[in-house]
Order: sequence, then structure tokens, then C-alpha cells
Amino acid sequence: MAGKKRWIKGAISRPGTLRAAAKRAGALRDGISPSWLKSQAKAPGRRGKQARLAITLKSLNRRK
Repeated sequence: MAGKKRWIKGAISRPGTLRAAAKRAGALRDGISPSWLKSQAKAPGRRGKQARLAITLKSLNRRK
């Protein structure tokens, strides 16, 4: 059970890259634009994986 406790730390391999990409795309205001994030989540590769993880982490925050 100890390994499952910190799965988020292991899942984020390059912190800040998604936010930097959102800033370059002009999708960063008070946070990353949800519409931009959803469009990136459909993309294959690393960017899509990062966007899908961001959506997952955002939904975890709402559950509490």
C-alpha cells in the first residue's frame, strides 16, 4: 500500500511542461483553459498523456 500512496509523484515526469505549452498557446489565464486542455487530451504522445493526467488530477481535487 505504501507504493500506491505517492503515485502522483511518479506519474508527473516533467513538471511544468504542460503549463509552459499552454502559456505559449495563449491558453493560460487564471489557470490552464479547460477547452485547450480537452483538445490536447485527444492528442497522442506525451502532450496528450500530460493533458489526460491533468484532467484526472483536477477531478480528484473536486471529490473532497
